[in-house]
Amino acid sequence: MPEIRCTPLGAGQDVGRSCILLSIGGKNIMLDCGMHMGYNDDRRFPDFDYINKEGTLSEHLDCVIISHFHLDHCGALPYMTEMKGYEGPVYMTHPTKAICPILLEDYRKISVERKGEKNFFTSQMIKDCMKKVIAVNLHQTVQVDSELEIKAYYAGHVLGAAMFHIKVGQESVVYTGDYNMTPDRHLGAASIDKCRPDLLITESTYATTIRDSKRCRERDFLKKVHTCIEKGGKVLIPVFALGRAQELCILLETYWDRMNLKVPIYFSLGLTEKANNYYKMFITWTNQKIRKTFVQRNMFDFKHIKPFDKSYTDNPGPMVVFATPGMLHAGLSLQIFRKWAPNPNNMVIMPGYCVAGTIGSMVLSGAKKVEFENKQYVEVKLAVEYMSFSAHADAKGIMQLIRQSEPSNVMLVHGENTKMNFLKQKIKQEFGIDCYKPANGETISITTSHNIPVDISLQLLKQEASQLTGPPDPKRLRLMHGALVMKDNVMRLVPADEAMKELGMVEHQVRFTSTVALGDEAAPTIATDKIFQLLKSNMKDYSIQLISDGSIAIESVIIKVSGDEGMEKSVLVSWPYQDEELGSHLLNLIQTLTTS
Repeated sequence: MPEIRCTPLGAGQDVGRSCILLSIGGKNIMLDCGMHMGYNDDRRFPDFDYINKEGTLSEHLDCVIISHFHLDHCGALPYMTEMKGYEGPVYMTHPTKAICPILLEDYRKISVERKGEKNFFTSQMIKDCMKKVIAVNLHQTVQVDSELEIKAYYAGHVLGAAMFHIKVGQESVVYTGDYNMTPDRHLGAASIDKCRPDLLITESTYATTIRDSKRCRERDFLKKVHTCIEKGGKVLIPVFALGRAQELCILLETYWDRMNLKVPIYFSLGLTEKANNYYKMFITWTNQKIRKTFVQRNMFDFKHIKPFDKSYTDNPGPMVVFATPGMLHAGLSLQIFRKWAPNPNNMVIMPGYCVAGTIGSMVLSGAKKVEFENKQYVEVKLAVEYMSFSAHADAKGIMQLIRQSEPSNVMLVHGENTKMNFLKQKIKQEFGIDCYKPANGETISITTSHNIPVDISLQLLKQEASQLTGPPDPKRLRLMHGALVMKDNVMRLVPADEAMKELGMVEHQVRFTSTVALGDEAAPTIATDKIFQLLKSNMKDYSIQLISDGSIAIESVIIKVSGDEGMEKSVLVSWPYQDEELGSHLLNLIQTLTTS
């Protein structure tokens, strides 16, 4: 039996470093190639040696698919292609291809130039890596080779994010990457066809969460920001450059307009400017409202939000600052946090998930002191707020996607083990299908069963229809006689004579014959006439003929009486295999004469 095998090299019962090895129909595919934000050592990247204990990565992998540009999904790609020697194709959408190198270069600068890390990819390696990328359009079926095909679907989440349907022969898998089933202020909701894959690999970041109303969350966010700045405090909002950042910028921009507020809002320079340009460039990936208003006014040309300079950190008075990155694990957001944390008038609002091991995660867990490099401690006195503006699907959204795609099996990744356990039970209970949650390095195998499609000839269907006395009953199975012919990998059921003609063969007919002893001593002609009259009265819908040689023909069945006058007679009944039902019925009918 064919089987699909799946091994997470990252994101197995964990959030971060998404990297899943998929084996389907003899093909090996890597789904995402991310890095872990919580580590600064070898654990940061997936263990590629797991794949190529012998030979190169290119020999073992048919392709790599990147779902979106977040570093926990694409951050290890240059390391894999340029330092581990993968030469094969890499697939991602056009926006992902455009934005990926910017985020990779920004992270390289932080890691190498500021932190002085070794064994890291260079700027040139990022450029060389992106040359291997093949950009795909949504709903475009891409033929990787003669057997493997992939198709991208809109995932919401961030600009360019896609779910991928991977198909080899009749086996198929859907990999969601990160997705959002509810539209937001700048992106639409994820959607997919009813593609009924053998396996759905879905993220489960918010496996146990059902988020409250978006409007309530937005109102709460604006109230907290307004209260803090009214008291003269500073608000830090750590974000990643694309996605949540644009969402919250649009929200604050419209609120500042409505309330006529003059407090400055800043956004970390450079990266976000480029990010907003990409939103303008790929406007078709945004939601309907932004596309509609784009001609009159570009929602990403902000009036109240200005570029941030590091010197502004010590400015007196209230301000709101969006700074990257989103988990306070490095960069400008961490530098600002360090300076503002000791002041109780200030506030940090974490708008999304923080990976374990990051400063963001520690602060959300209630840490009152945070250790930085060189054993320096900073007291955390500012207000800490967590508000989920995350662009991930919640439990309700995950169940909705399963309902939409109708998979045979589900595999949970990109989530915490305890939360996965809850969702696993819920999926089994509601859909009655198997659900898996392998840990990193653990392999699951799914046996797949397949239907073999067979074309039926029109002539055969017409023959079958001619035997019906009324409309066909769709619930009742019907037996069809024909020859199964396989040609050019296509199977057809055709009438036997058509198959003979195609194959240049002469038909040989097989007939079944049975003899009944008739205790009638009259002449054979009288016995034949007695059977003829019996058939005429019992088989009124059939054509019954008396043949010149003394036998009776009813359809393809032949009945012949033999034996001399004054002796017991033998009645021979003969029929072809096609009319076995009729032949058996006539045999039973003649046997009634022997008992009468």
